[in-house]
Amino acid sequence: MGLSWGHILLIIVIILLLFGAEKLPEIGRSLGQAMKEFKKGMKEGTEDEPEEKPAKKALKSRSKKRTK
Repeated sequence: MGLSWGHILLIIVIILLLFGAEKLPEIGRSLGQAMKEFKKGMKEGTEDEPEEKPAKKALKSRSKKRTK
C-alpha cells in the first residue's frame, strides 16, 4: 500500500500552506546539512572501532602482569 501521486501532491500542498514558499528552501538546506553531518558521524564512528580493540588488548595484558 504505497502513496499515489494524488496523495503526494496533497502532502506537498499542505506543507506549502503550513510553512510558506519562502521557508521551504531554508528547511531543505538545514535538512540536507543534518543528513550530511549524520553520515559523517556514522563514518567516523566506524573508523574509530578498530582503534578500540588494540587498547582493550593492552589493558588485558596490563592486568595479567599485575596479578603475577
